[in-house]
Amino acid sequence: MALADALLELQELTERLRRDCPWDREQTAQTIVPHTVEEAYEVADAALADKPEKLLDELGDLLFQVYFLALLLSERGHGDLEQVARAVHEKLVRRHPHVFGDVEARTPGHVRENWERLKEEEGREGIFHHVPETFPALLLARKVQRRAAAVGFEYPDVAGALADLESELEEVKGELGAADPEPETPPDRRVAEELGDLLFACVNVARRLNVDPELELRWASDRFARRVERAEELARREGERFADLDLDAQDRYFDLAKEEL
Repeated sequence: MALADALLELQELTERLRRDCPWDREQTAQTIVPHTVEEAYEVADAALADKPEKLLDELGDLLFQVYFLALLLSERGHGDLEQVARAVHEKLVRRHPHVFGDVEARTPGHVRENWERLKEEEGREGIFHHVPETFPALLLARKVQRRAAAVGFEYPDVAGALADLESELEEVKGELGAADPEPETPPDRRVAEELGDLLFACVNVARRLNVDPELELRWASDRFARRVERAEELARREGERFADLDLDAQDRYFDLAKEEL
């Protein structure tokens, strides 16, 4: 099989690099994982940008990370790539009884409910067991909210989540002082905590609307950057230096950029 041959060749290549390359010989799981995370983000970026050739390339880099980390496990006698593959195969079959068994799940929501129930039956310890602390903050917030929702602890509808968001915003306003703080100074702890609650409530609304807060904030940041760059270009065409303009003038160019982007 062509696939089997390709995967075996990559395994052999990984083993040779580990043996013969001075850099690869020195790596540990702790030194490799930052590269793994970086490769995962590059895969996500290529997928979201709908760039198939780039995605093909980045998936290869991520696959190599899996091979390398599995090899490190093997060296310590804790398993190997075969065990990794067989374990995930078994887990996916077990967690899809609606595909491989007689359980019914006609909607994505039913699938998620079954998934959470099965993980409980597998012995998950506590509501927030195995929530990775290394998640980006927005994903961490959504993860803990999903775990709480799995045991019924959440607002019954989006309206409740929105009301909570509005309440948190009012609490932030209530903690604000009369003057803005000086730049690069420690924040007021009460204000910071209330802003944290506000962000958490915003993630909760996004979750209830099936919106990925991490991706949407990334796209919003990208849109903002592109619009500011375009506003700067429009000002330059009219002989203006964007940074020298007052806020009202900058806003006018920014509004023109928004009409284009």
